[in-house]
Amino acid sequence: MQRVIVTRPAPQALPWVERLRALGVDAEALPLIGIGPALEAAPLHTAWAGLPGLTLVMFVSANAVSHFFAARPDAAAWPPALLAGATGPGTAAALRAAGLAEAQIVEPPADAPSFDSEALWERLAGRDWAGRRVLVVRGEDGRDWLADTLRERGATLAFVTAYRRLPPTLDAAGRALLAAALARPEGFIWHFSSSEAVAHLRALAPAADWRTACALASHPRIADAARAAGFGRVDPVAPRPEAVADALGCGLIATGPSIQSKHL
Repeated sequence: MQRVIVTRPAPQALPWVERLRALGVDAEALPLIGIGPALEAAPLHTAWAGLPGLTLVMFVSANAVSHFFAARPDAAAWPPALLAGATGPGTAAALRAAGLAEAQIVEPPADAPSFDSEALWERLAGRDWAGRRVLVVRGEDGRDWLADTLRERGATLAFVTAYRRLPPTLDAAGRALLAAALARPEGFIWHFSSSEAVAHLRALAPAADWRTACALASHPRIADAARAAGFGRVDPVAPRPEAVADALGCGLIATGPSIQSKHL
C-alpha cells in the first residue's frame, strides 16, 4: 500500500495521521505550513470585547479557532446568541472543542459537494444581513469572497488576525520522509489541504519530478495547484480521514479514473 503524507499544520496533521492509521491507512505527517500566534494580542482582546454586538463570527480554519480562543481574556465569554461560522468539518470540530453548542455553529452539511465559503454561504443566505455586524477571524490575509458577499447584503465586516502562517521547518524525521518521497515518488500519496502547502513543497524541492506521484486535494483550487506542481495524478477528496480511507480502499487512487470534476 502506498503511504499517505499528511501536509496539514502539525496541530491538525497528527490527529489526522492517528485517525488514518486507525482506519488501516499507512500515513505519516509532513507539515508543510507552520503556524504561529499573531504578532499582537491587543486586537484579539478588543475583538473579544466586541462580541456582544456581532451577529456572526466567521472562522477560516481550525487554527483561527484555537488561536482566537487561546487569546480570550479571563472575563470574556461567548454570547449565547452569537453564531460561529465554519467552512468545513475541522473548523466546526474545533468550535465544539472550544465549548460552543451545536445551535451556535453554522457549517455546510456533511454531504456538501465542497467545503468552502460558497458552501457556508448556502447556510447563511436566507438570513437578513442588512445592518448586521460580522467579524472574520483569520491569518494575516485570506480569501474575501464571503466577506464581499455579506457586504453586498448590507453587513458591516471587520477582520482580526489570530495567527500567522509560516514556511515549514522540517525536523530530521521530516527531512527523511521528504527524501524518501523524492527517491520513490510512486510509493507515496500526498494529501494537500492548502495551496500554500503545495507552494512550500515546491520551494523545499524545486527540482522534484512528481510525474509518477499521486496527490489528494481537499478543494478543486488545491488540486489545480498540485497539478501545476507536476503531480501526475490528482484527485479531489472530501477533507475527512474517512474519505481518504474510502478512496484508498475502493482503489480510486491505484486503479480508478482520474477525477477532473470542479467539485469534491
